[in-house]
Amino acid sequence: MIPFPRMVVGKRSYGGGVMTLFEAVGGEQYFRGLVDDFYDRVDTDPTIRPLYPEDLTESRERTALFLIQYWGGPTTYSDQRGHPRLRMRHMPFPIGMVERNAWLRHMTAAVFASGVDHRAAEQMNNYFANSSLAMINQE
Repeated sequence: MIPFPRMVVGKRSYGGGVMTLFEAVGGEQYFRGLVDDFYDRVDTDPTIRPLYPEDLTESRERTALFLIQYWGGPTTYSDQRGHPRLRMRHMPFPIGMVERNAWLRHMTAAVFASGVDHRAAEQMNNYFANSSLAMINQE
């Protein structure tokens, strides 16, 4: 099995040695807060709320674990669920450009509301913008 990549942020970005973005933003607590803010926004959005289960607890947990791992934290997501295979896992849900844009709008707003360093926000938002395009499966 090919290991899931972990993003590493070099010392030029955050000063003082090599660290992951996970470490630079404050670790698990940061990502759990980001995900909670994101899902609070999703919960009131009539465009994408129907794509999620009634209870968002599991969605919150999976998203937090994925982001924690992706940005260099513990590999709990893959330990529990295997390789993320994001496109495959999102295929059952009708995601067009409208849904993608709504999702991205909420995630971007949550990143900016978190008060994270602008360099980290830019890295995260670039990743979210690009990866969310791959989830589109409808015209």
